Amino acid sequence: MTNFDKKSDRRGTDSLKWTVAEGELPMWVADMDFATAPCVTEALAAKMRRGIFGYENVSDEWYNAIANWWKTRHGVRFSKDWICFVTGVVPAITSCVKSLTSEGGVCVMTPVYDIFFHSIENTGRRVEESPLLYDGENYRIDFADLEKKLSKPDVELLILCNPHNPVGRVWSKEELSRVGELCRDFGVTVISDEIHCDLTEPDVDYVPFVSVSDVCADISVTAISASKAFNLAGLQSAAAVIPNAALREKVVRHFNYDEIAEPNSFACVSATAAFTEGGPWLDELRRYISANRQRVKEFLSSELPQLKLVPQQATYLLWVDCSAVTDNSERLCAHIRRETGLYLNSGDKYRGNGRYFLRINVACPRETLDDGLQRLKRGIKSFV
Repeated sequence: MTNFDKKSDRRGTDSLKWTVAEGELPMWVADMDFATAPCVTEALAAKMRRGIFGYENVSDEWYNAIANWWKTRHGVRFSKDWICFVTGVVPAITSCVKSLTSEGGVCVMTPVYDIFFHSIENTGRRVEESPLLYDGENYRIDFADLEKKLSKPDVELLILCNPHNPVGRVWSKEELSRVGELCRDFGVTVISDEIHCDLTEPDVDYVPFVSVSDVCADISVTAISASKAFNLAGLQSAAAVIPNAALREKVVRHFNYDEIAEPNSFACVSATAAFTEGGPWLDELRRYISANRQRVKEFLSSELPQLKLVPQQATYLLWVDCSAVTDNSERLCAHIRRETGLYLNSGDKYRGNGRYFLRINVACPRETLDDGLQRLKRGIKSFV
């Protein structure tokens, strides 16, 4: 059994998350406060002991680990030639935006991971928002609006988030099939960011976009990585899964052009260990995160009923409706941080209706979570 209650002092380690003022508690960026799986640490230590860190090829073990993981965990078969190494999901997305579009629109369903906007706008493209529908409890795709946006002549690409960050939806096979058919009808390619796919609730399975139909497989690039589930973002290892040979050739050519297709000395060994031996550890982690999610739900119900936790099926990033308190979550987050030291994400950066929401990272030991909840309570109570 892994002791996820164990706290680690990450201050002074150049951690992006923990480079904050003394006394502040960061619960923002998608970075867990848990050490990675022991099998990964052991594989990295063995690599270190060799003491030579020259240029490396992508190993056969890396390809096999990914293919076996998706076959056994998610019920989909990847051919080896579909799997392409890339240094990260975001670099892959940005490269695809450049290679698969001219200077037109790229569709996203908001609120959504804010770096998508950077990948689009920093390359001279336009964000074409299709807001998700929110009924006060759950989110769903507005297919009428999505069809309208995809039908625009200069929209060539949809960036799909599956599971969806920040709202935590695991899209159903039926929803994904409809997305694929719409994109096929309008000649739109899909990049499916599935980096959170292994962080579902214990009784929830995600559906890989590529597995839904021949249509979905033929028009898509799926970006996957061990980085979120095993806390390996700093090791720069991801994969793009592209069944369509012509699409794959075009995308990989641009990966090479952007110099994001070669591994560092630790990229393949870490992901291989995670996907080969890390299953039991990951299942423990998912149960712990699920318990943290339930703890937050109960706390809000009893102590902060003016806040509402949106029901989520995946990720460790909670999406909290604060519309009863404010329509300006950026102002609320600034107040909470100033008054209590609790550092959260304001939902406005994710666009859509995000200005009514807070995003809270609960991938942390229970003691840290409880500290954060007490700070949240003080911040909300003192907000005017």
